[in-house]
Amino acid sequence: MIDFQNASFVKLRETNPADYDNVVRPLLIPGESVATAFRGMRDGVVFTNKRVIVINVQGMTGKKKDLTSLPYTKIQAFSIETSGVMDLDSELELWFSGLGKVRLEFTGGCNIVALGNFLSQFVL
Repeated sequence: MIDFQNASFVKLRETNPADYDNVVRPLLIPGESVATAFRGMRDGVVFTNKRVIVINVQGMTGKKKDLTSLPYTKIQAFSIETSGVMDLDSELELWFSGLGKVRLEFTGGCNIVALGNFLSQFVL
């Protein structure tokens, strides 16, 4: 499992969910669909209608991947921070029971408020 206390999932930008289709499709259960996806340098985050799947690409070739499934039912709280004039990045913090805080940083072009609204539909 990814060590979210030391992990650096920074500067995620929105990407086509099809980019991760071959990685996450085998994990999806009946009735689960991909809503949106974000990509960092090598790593990625996929939001479905049931969970967040964090993809940590490992090794020199990138063939080895650590996939962490974070179900919305375990989220106790979340926080969004919008971008500003000097700080162009936005942030999403999720608090999971049994895991603690997961922090994701997005580029300024990400609509973090829409992502917060999306999460609200499953968390509240």
